[in-house]
Amino acid sequence: MSLPPFHLAFPVDDLAAARRFYGEMLGCDEGRSSEEWIDFDFHGHQIVAHLAPAGAGDRASNHVDGHGVPVPHFGLVLEMGEWRTLADRLRAAGTEFVIEPTVRFKGKPGEQATMFLRDPAGNALEFKAFADRGQLFAK
Repeated sequence: MSLPPFHLAFPVDDLAAARRFYGEMLGCDEGRSSEEWIDFDFHGHQIVAHLAPAGAGDRASNHVDGHGVPVPHFGLVLEMGEWRTLADRLRAAGTEFVIEPTVRFKGKPGEQATMFLRDPAGNALEFKAFADRGQLFAK
């Protein structure tokens, strides 16, 4: 099944910091930009950092498997090897995690490796992976 790319626009308070984080730290190629926004290629999906300082940052969290998961958040489901490589790169860069790289729902349907972090504007991102991607929507 071929999935269409999604588009997500989100607020940031500093475009230069967003460029460093998404471009340099996460390795997203930059597309079009202006003085108010930047397009990034987020593994084939279009995400757009919009300069909107009042809209950026933390909002709430929900309890999931013993952790306070930030809401809202966005991210990617990676292959396990990609997830481990990213986790190692983020740790080496001294990233402060909201939820450290861990395995959630161990031994249960939907078991997954996950990590949460924030971009420089405070927007929450989750990166996850499944040993068996067929568990993505497991109940």
